[in-house]
Amino acid sequence: MLGGGVEAVVMNYYRHIDRGKVQFDFLVDSDSTLVPREEIESLGGRVFEIPPYQHVAEYQRELQRLFKQEGWKIVHSHINALSVFPLRAAKKAGVPVRIAHSHSTSGKGEYAKNALKAVLKTQSNLYPTHRFACSKFAGEWLFGKAAHFEVVYNAIDLDRFRFNAEARAQARADLGLVGNQFAIGHVGRFTAQKNHAFLIDVFTEVAKRRDDAVLFLVGTGEAGASVKALVDERGLTDRVKFLGQRNDVNRLYQAFDAFVLPSLYEGLGLVGVEAQASGLPCLLSDAITREVDVTGECKFLSIDSPVVWADEICSLSKKPDEERDSTLPGSFANYDIEQQADWLLRRYLHLANGDIN
Repeated sequence: MLGGGVEAVVMNYYRHIDRGKVQFDFLVDSDSTLVPREEIESLGGRVFEIPPYQHVAEYQRELQRLFKQEGWKIVHSHINALSVFPLRAAKKAGVPVRIAHSHSTSGKGEYAKNALKAVLKTQSNLYPTHRFACSKFAGEWLFGKAAHFEVVYNAIDLDRFRFNAEARAQARADLGLVGNQFAIGHVGRFTAQKNHAFLIDVFTEVAKRRDDAVLFLVGTGEAGASVKALVDERGLTDRVKFLGQRNDVNRLYQAFDAFVLPSLYEGLGLVGVEAQASGLPCLLSDAITREVDVTGECKFLSIDSPVVWADEICSLSKKPDEERDSTLPGSFANYDIEQQADWLLRRYLHLANGDIN
């Protein structure tokens, strides 16, 4: 299991699936810092630490040992192109059901990563018995357009994200927002993929035009220090707020007035679904699949011009509460965790009972 957005998806399903019928155990890299071990164990699951995949021989040996020792009927791998490694070990150990799950794609600039992904993609159909993806786009990227795969939606607890005027007032007060300050939000790990440097370029332009604008960045990651340095260099320290890792992102969406996601690539972009469920106008990179546009109101922009993004942001006005506090359209049904967890439960049970289709 990976951290970040993938972890959020897996844990959403784990919290809502009938754990009396299906129980999850988690295999995680020993150097991972994002695994919610206490919650997993409180829900009846177990966490097994394995060597990082970069130590290939040791990693493979430990995986095969665990697969033989534990006798799991299903191995469900969420590490995208890297799923080749655990699923190869699972196949050698005789695990009958092996699921590769694509949560991502690739983008510009990450040349070393993209080269590794390109090699692994050639083997992505060799070891799984079944293929899942968070979107059609992500599935075709990993498995190819000719392969059969099932779209498993990045479902969320819609009630947690639904707009609430009282929650908004409290969240804005907690963030120190005064009066009609315009709060722009971004949620994502500080990695090259999330394109924070471009976002700071965008906000530099916004800040020249809107005295009321404040940018909130939620997340942690290796690029955090360089982004903070860039903010300092631009003289934006008082207007760009770093909120760190949060477990109350649903509350933060209430406080925001707009959401931005200028990623270089995404398998879907779960945070975009969450933001829409909170009634926020969303500006997204045109590298992100249109499948994320649940409401039909997202705007997709090229990441070539910060000025174009700034123009769009500056054209926005606050949505009245009554517009945000509305019944979610039927298009959100695919992202309702209650419905989707029930679907996944039934799918697991069919597969565990030998139904290969």
